[in-house]
Amino acid sequence: MKNSNGMRPQDVAVLLKIVRMGKQPWLAKDLAAALHLSPAEVSNSLSRSALAGLLDSSKRVVSRGNLLDFLRHGLPYVFPQLPGGLVRGVPTAHSASPLNAKFQSEEAYVWPSGKGTMKGQAIAPLYPGAVDAALEDEDLHQLLALVDALRVGRSRERAEAAKELAKRMK
Repeated sequence: MKNSNGMRPQDVAVLLKIVRMGKQPWLAKDLAAALHLSPAEVSNSLSRSALAGLLDSSKRVVSRGNLLDFLRHGLPYVFPQLPGGLVRGVPTAHSASPLNAKFQSEEAYVWPSGKGTMKGQAIAPLYPGAVDAALEDEDLHQLLALVDALRVGRSRERAEAAKELAKRMK
């Protein structure tokens, strides 16, 4: 493998998709199609994640504890995000399920998208294909929204997102 130059945002989505699939068998090309990434991007992502200790040496099994630690403690520093202007888009962070049932806020956060139905402050998705992937897989949408809550949320929202992610990583 080439020099990894560290994790990339799409690596988080690849790992979350593998977690979401559970024990279901998968192929890299299927991950690529589901995540709107190229097969080469998925292959490189798997290699970076294995190097980082987030996948086992077979590149098939996510180290859920390590991933959760990275999401809680590293993600906000490695892939930070500040809310932008008001746009139409797809809800994320505390504005999407499951956190929208726990937090009422006048500030909605959305991924900018013509396919969205909510108006809110723009949050850049982790990678360009994330919105389409999330719209095709509600469970993935929820996981990515929880990750965004870790990136942009206030302390209560981050704590609740971390608890919810821990439940889903079991």
